[in-house]
Amino acid sequence: MIPLLEGIRVIDLTSVVMGPFATYQLGALGADVIKVEPPEGEQVRHIAPAQHPGMGGMFLNVNRDKRSLRLNLKDARARSALDRVIAGADVLIHNMRRPAARRLGLDPETLCPRNPNLIHCAAIGFGQGGPYADDGAYDDVVQGLSGFASVNADADGAPRYVPQIVVDKISGLFIVEGVLAALLHRARTGQALSFEVPMMECATHFLMVEHLSGQIFDPPLSSPGYRRLLNPYRRPYPTKDGYIGVLPYAPKHWTRFMEIVGRADIAAQPWFPDPVARSERIHELCQVIDEAMPARTTAEWLTELKAADIPCGPINRLEDLFDEPHLNTSGFFQIEEHPTEGPLRVTRHPLAFTGVEAQASRPAPANGQHNREILADAGLSEAEIAALEET
Repeated sequence: MIPLLEGIRVIDLTSVVMGPFATYQLGALGADVIKVEPPEGEQVRHIAPAQHPGMGGMFLNVNRDKRSLRLNLKDARARSALDRVIAGADVLIHNMRRPAARRLGLDPETLCPRNPNLIHCAAIGFGQGGPYADDGAYDDVVQGLSGFASVNADADGAPRYVPQIVVDKISGLFIVEGVLAALLHRARTGQALSFEVPMMECATHFLMVEHLSGQIFDPPLSSPGYRRLLNPYRRPYPTKDGYIGVLPYAPKHWTRFMEIVGRADIAAQPWFPDPVARSERIHELCQVIDEAMPARTTAEWLTELKAADIPCGPINRLEDLFDEPHLNTSGFFQIEEHPTEGPLRVTRHPLAFTGVEAQASRPAPANGQHNREILADAGLSEAEIAALEET
């Protein structure tokens, strides 16, 4: 944990990955994140593998640096207790549909007048103004709608989902960006903002950085899509004994590569030094890489290409990452002791700040583990806390 947001309290009313990934990032930066869960716990708690019920591996990974408050929000007393917790908060994040948030009184119109310092974030599927505005959304659905599945098509052109919860994680990072910007705005002006983070818009915004391409002009200069990335020969290249990633990028890379593979004839072409002409022939150039790689082993290629300063690397499987030299040397994977789950392998936060010493992370909590301390801090009496426990 990097103690940069100490003193900032975040109420986390999210579940699955989009919101919890965002609030984990805020907690890893030092915020006090209070994760509010229903009596049965949020659904990711129960996704295998797990050593104990309600403590699944993915939950343990994405819910570090948080405290857990278990409340049955269908009970009026619990809902009132949550209001008292929110009264002392800086940020509230939920991922409910707008109508559900309004029914529970968790919309900004209800909450922000009660706590004028509260920054309110709604993590939703679709932005206002469109026909899907109040629809629910999940990662696979938005991957299809946003174009992610299409650009990840297989060799036969059939769309494929990216094998990650990629839209949730992209949107989660936009939540973090919005919260940090809103905190800075409040510090400068005294004004607390409410904002929405819609998955569909986040995914499309992210995808179209490169794939908007010629459609950025009006009228368009080309169809959408960045040609180099949609090139069928842009792939992990088969070697004699495995696969390798190779990306000649600058002119010097291409020149050196053609010399290494004995294709000086291509480097001698009049169009070769021209970056525009070379980009128009990217399919042809990548085909040269594809045809050359099977002649040697991955290790042989890595030695020669690195000596020529041509960007390259091995193609790691998931299980290879634990022995990856760079990650091992930098201490990226760490073992932390969990009070109920024992030793856990976790990833350290990728950010490193000069002059700020990282502290031990808070392990992912059991459901309701911090009920008494959170509610007492919000001003509830022992009798009120005991009555809530009965619900």
